[in-house]
Amino acid sequence: MLNLEELEAAGEGLTEGWFQLMRFIKAIGLRIIEFLAQIEEFQKMLWEKKKFVTETFYVVTVGHIPTAFYPEIAACETQWEEWRTLGILENKSIKMKADERLPFLKAHPSLPLDTRHFSPDFLDRLLISFDNLDDMTDGLLVHAENWQALNLLKEKYREGVQCIYIDPPYNSPATEIPYKNNYKDSSWLSLMSERLLISFGLLDSEARYSIAIDDYEQHYLSGLLDRILPNYERYMVIVNHHPQGGMSHNVSRTHEYMIMMAQRDVDVLRGKAKTGDVEYRSFMLSGPGSNKSRSGRPNSFYALLIDPETKRIVGAEPPPPFGEKYPIDNTKQGYLRRYPLSPSGEEKVWCRSYVSGIELVKQGKIRVTDGGTIKIAFDTEGRRYSLMSNWTDSKYNAGPHGTALVAEIIGNRELFAYPKSIYTVADAVVAMTWQIEEPTILDYFAGSGTTGHAVINLNREDGGQRKFILVEMAHYFDTVLLPRIKKVTFSPEWKDGKPKRMATQEEGERGPRIVKVIRLESYEDALNNIAFDDSGGQIALQLEDYLLQYMLRWETRKSETLLNVEKLQNPFTYQLYIHREGETRAQPVDLPETFNYLIGLNEQMRQALDDKGRRYLVYRGATRQGRNTVVIWRETEGWTEEDYQRDRDLVVAQKLTEGADDIFVNGDSLIPGALALEVVFKARMFTGVEG
Repeated sequence: MLNLEELEAAGEGLTEGWFQLMRFIKAIGLRIIEFLAQIEEFQKMLWEKKKFVTETFYVVTVGHIPTAFYPEIAACETQWEEWRTLGILENKSIKMKADERLPFLKAHPSLPLDTRHFSPDFLDRLLISFDNLDDMTDGLLVHAENWQALNLLKEKYREGVQCIYIDPPYNSPATEIPYKNNYKDSSWLSLMSERLLISFGLLDSEARYSIAIDDYEQHYLSGLLDRILPNYERYMVIVNHHPQGGMSHNVSRTHEYMIMMAQRDVDVLRGKAKTGDVEYRSFMLSGPGSNKSRSGRPNSFYALLIDPETKRIVGAEPPPPFGEKYPIDNTKQGYLRRYPLSPSGEEKVWCRSYVSGIELVKQGKIRVTDGGTIKIAFDTEGRRYSLMSNWTDSKYNAGPHGTALVAEIIGNRELFAYPKSIYTVADAVVAMTWQIEEPTILDYFAGSGTTGHAVINLNREDGGQRKFILVEMAHYFDTVLLPRIKKVTFSPEWKDGKPKRMATQEEGERGPRIVKVIRLESYEDALNNIAFDDSGGQIALQLEDYLLQYMLRWETRKSETLLNVEKLQNPFTYQLYIHREGETRAQPVDLPETFNYLIGLNEQMRQALDDKGRRYLVYRGATRQGRNTVVIWRETEGWTEEDYQRDRDLVVAQKLTEGADDIFVNGDSLIPGALALEVVFKARMFTGVEG
């Protein structure tokens, strides 16, 4: 505080000294602020950058694996030991001889195989055996902090998710749950706001959102939703999830809430099915959104065959390969080919996939109107009651249908507390997606995996083709969530950690085919992988502002966590130091998968090649923009001009880039039309990052 009387008493000489001291303090303070700002901006950059995929593996049901692989599966002791640990096998079963195991594999098609137990060569051969890898992948599990996961997934799933269900931490001091549960209201709202905003970018044009919450934060959350989503209607559903009541002062609460969000003036939420007359609707989807175009759902773009004399639909042809020309003239039998093309010629999709469409044709549920429009018949399953705002059925009790259910599956009541009733989640999913043929459901507070379990159950009940994405960062990803998904894939019913019965043939066929699992680099991992390179720094230190403003970004530019492009010539051995299970160790990261998510690639094919000791990994697919894309990875360290010519000749001979709109390759190349992916990789990893 400046005191004028003291200044007058001190005289001009002493006063000037004070002013000099204050100017000196201010100058030092500004320098300190500059340096601290540099540190904070650097930390912010590390948080906001897209994170690397550090591990990728697959859980594949044995019935969808070609039998040629069965001898290798029968000989893999670690896989059989895992099945015993999961409770799938009895102790005596694991002692079966190899020739006894082969019939066992064929008799149990819902056995979940974990590719971590097998060699890279096995994985390469297995994945190339699938016609369309992403289409066969019914679930994605992401072990990561949820904002980081959403940030990486947003390009691939932009407008590709039909509904989101989340059960975030309630922030209630009276309830002990496996999340951090003592945020201040403002911190909790900040956490929710950031994740709500980024997740809405993944939803399609008819966005549907459901959030479980209780009284403690309900009013704050409602206010937040109204503020950041003014074009959405907020519906409050009361769920009687704890009818016996909880410990509380004055009033024992038996309920919680489910806030359901949908765009204003869009009628998308429904309750239970009811009976009614047959109703006909357009078989072709219209409107914007990648899920309504061929690029987003290639298996729903195919030709219906129409008899020109009877005007009856008599069959359908398989979806043509994406990016290739397809026949539009009449068939040899004289049938008309009818594709889902808009009046302007845009490639749309039918509302049912090819497999479902064939069945509907056989059932006579698709017809051609006099005006030439293709219509689908909706029977009683297509008509539903309005969604009720008060859910009181006993099946919503989270005790027997949540906590006890998970305990029976896992065989341990201590590993996860207070999961939702599976029926609450299932009914919420149905309410939001009842009219969508192949919806993708996202839960980024996945907990014990109830949302994935509910989707699996629904598909088994009605033969639907729903897909799920679950994101969880906690340790129970490996102890509860992943084992739960594996177990319910094998059998629908469990008791004391053991299957009560085998899945029926129909349940096995309707269960998950492939569940993909990825782990992401954490913010702490990014910090641990910062390395300083001060080459040239001694000269730079002579510059006035270098230390205070630029040193961190410049001297850490070659850190692996910031994508050291110089090391992409060895993409299969690119490493980070990753902290897991109490220790930090160097491990290879999955650069190809990371890049695929950054460009939003729908992986249709993953092919590994060996050219006399040189490993090639090739991905083919389509981006959200409908660009047919090929990505080629190989080791190029020490290559000469002759090596690049050999590289080009291999790619041409194998026709690896045929029909591609975009070709990406790591490092230099002579491949016609190929672009070096390093620039795109770096740009996409830091898109939206400030500082």
